[in-house]
Amino acid sequence: NGEFLIQVEMPKETPIEQTNQVTQEMENYLLRNPEIVSVYTTVGKSGSGFGGGSTSAYLAELSVKLVPAEERLLGSDRYASQVKTDLKKIIPGAKITTAPVGLIGGANQAPIQITLQGNNLDSLLSYSRHLIDVMEKVPGTAEVKSTVEAGNPEIAVEIDREKMASLGLSLDIVGATMQNAFTGNTDTRFKDGDYEYDIRVQLDAFERRNQEDIRQLSFLNRRGELIRLSQFATVTEASGPARLERKDKITSLTIESQVVGRPVGTVGTELQELIAREDLPRDMTLTFGGDLENQAEAFGSLGAALITSLLLVYLIMVALYDSWIQPLIVMFSVPVALIGAFLALALAMENLSIFSMLGLIMLIGLVVKNAILIVDFVNQLKEQGVPSREAIIQGTMERFRPILMTTIAMVIAMIPIAVASGAGSEWKNGLAWVLIGGLTSSMLLTLIIVPVVYRLFDKAIERRRQRQRAQAQLATA
Repeated sequence: NGEFLIQVEMPKETPIEQTNQVTQEMENYLLRNPEIVSVYTTVGKSGSGFGGGSTSAYLAELSVKLVPAEERLLGSDRYASQVKTDLKKIIPGAKITTAPVGLIGGANQAPIQITLQGNNLDSLLSYSRHLIDVMEKVPGTAEVKSTVEAGNPEIAVEIDREKMASLGLSLDIVGATMQNAFTGNTDTRFKDGDYEYDIRVQLDAFERRNQEDIRQLSFLNRRGELIRLSQFATVTEASGPARLERKDKITSLTIESQVVGRPVGTVGTELQELIAREDLPRDMTLTFGGDLENQAEAFGSLGAALITSLLLVYLIMVALYDSWIQPLIVMFSVPVALIGAFLALALAMENLSIFSMLGLIMLIGLVVKNAILIVDFVNQLKEQGVPSREAIIQGTMERFRPILMTTIAMVIAMIPIAVASGAGSEWKNGLAWVLIGGLTSSMLLTLIIVPVVYRLFDKAIERRRQRQRAQAQLATA
């Protein structure tokens, strides 16, 4: 669709001013490229990629709009990959990732998603790093990352409960005092006429700049004495995850990956086979999401529709031919069409998407038509007294021209859709390639398969009739 996002993550302690300066350098580089129309930057917040709208001074997001597809050589995903490589050279200290833009704006969800669940976050983080290394070995994966990452600087306060109790303090008092110091409270209100305003009371920023300031925090105990935090607690620097995730009340994280240069289904299958060989810790569960999950759900219903369409076509022909055998001969044209459809998708490097599945359902009606032309004409010749073998040969040759004309017309009509490169064209390309491949293979192979199958069934029916006549003669003798 000609748009992509660049997501920037600086070191966690980076102030917003420095993040802004970095994004300005990136803007200057991007806007020098003639393929880029505009760049929209958000500093201090990531709208989608870093946890669905998290706000932090070290995060930034740039939305890049490209010229129309016919005015550039590369697709938006390939161009984004190239831009990322160049920006990493210009901004060596930043973690830069790119993501495609969805149809309704915002970053598209990653096509490959693996969700890990377990009771211990540290174990999940450790195993996720191993899985990321495994995923990066699969060709086609890009921007492999975890939604939960450690390294967020924090100050840990470890309280000695015995000392705290001996000094006349409780966890309620300590917790409330520390909350007031760092986040403040709005228990007090100022009323001005009909309007009320919250008054936030909290510790001055200059008095909570470092560990020593925090150690000097004062708490009022039950006896009215001021007790410092350092008297009953240890204050240390630590690092922890920037965000926490839970699924079904269980600690979880998701590993995401974009796919470039290969079909999502192919990459997903290779990943599933590779991960299946890994030893998953007993206290963890692993599930696949993203496009793999969506395809499985969509293909379940579309697969049922495909089977239903085959059954309906067969039953309608049974009613028209007044036979169970001849519709079965016609249905042999469907497998040869599916071979061509899947081969065309593979050669065009297209995914087996929902639109491709719709193309397969359309293909059934189109390819059955070719077989019907042959079978119906052969039946007419046999009714005129032409022997079976000669009728099959003559009928196939006579019907070759109309089959060729209708197939070529349909294939030529699909070519503009198959090779289209405009905005949103990737949604329709797969459908066109399915029809092109299926119709082409059907045209070539139906002219061989259907006559052969017709002849085999005809011989079997003739032998059965001969046996029945022989048995009837023996019975009357």
